[in-house]
Amino acid sequence: MSRELRLRIISGIVLAVVVLAATWYGGFAFRLLATLIALLVYYEWSTMTRLQANDPSGNALGWLGIFVISGATLSQESPYAVGAMGVFVLATLLLSAFRGKSWWLPGGVLYAGLTAIALSEIRDDDLLGLVTMLFVFATVWATDILAYFVGRAIGGPKLAPRISPGKTWSGAIGGGLAGVIAGTAIVWSFFPGAGLRVAAVALFLSVCSQIGDLFESFIKRRFGVKDSSHLIPGHGGVMDRVDGLVFACFAAFLLAIVFSLASDGETASLGGVLLGV
Repeated sequence: MSRELRLRIISGIVLAVVVLAATWYGGFAFRLLATLIALLVYYEWSTMTRLQANDPSGNALGWLGIFVISGATLSQESPYAVGAMGVFVLATLLLSAFRGKSWWLPGGVLYAGLTAIALSEIRDDDLLGLVTMLFVFATVWATDILAYFVGRAIGGPKLAPRISPGKTWSGAIGGGLAGVIAGTAIVWSFFPGAGLRVAAVALFLSVCSQIGDLFESFIKRRFGVKDSSHLIPGHGGVMDRVDGLVFACFAAFLLAIVFSLASDGETASLGGVLLGV
């Protein structure tokens, strides 16, 4: 076994233990993890898109926004976190438009800020939040793993050759089916009476996770970088590991809001609204 592969395996195990432990404990431990991910995501975003070099004052405002959003998230003040995100996204949009600067600045505030909010809101502090978070993890991880192996085994037409030449339609379909099976199995093991909505939501999140993967590949190709950073030994950056996960969390968070509005807010729990349990 090569040194690089051994380093990759060790890093992967450590990351999995930390993430699953924080998910199990929930509460402040998971909110801390969510905000740490958001801060590192914004660091990598601003580095890849060269915000620090090309727009240092705008990037400073972006950092301020992420710290405010993270503080509100840690304090379990979700309305303030969402409000702060809206304010800072609008402020950076206006700043970029007024000075003719890059739109990557407000994009980074939205991407990183929504990462912290969506992750913490999905986990919440109860059993249903734990199940919902495990459901998202299982869907995304199964999608990612099986898409790779099915794509390599079957091959065929490319999914998005200009963005990510290695991805195929066969891998995308195989990953999607695996995501549905894994996500549904998690929920049904806790709630055997859960309806088919779970499978439909899993399919939607699987598709969104693959879009998130392609989105990060687009950014890296746009700016000519191989990895989002070198923060994780053997793996690259945080965004390289959570690109599909954060898009799936965005989708789950927004979909739960839509379901809640459609049901007149009868169910308070985000997980209950999302999964229909």
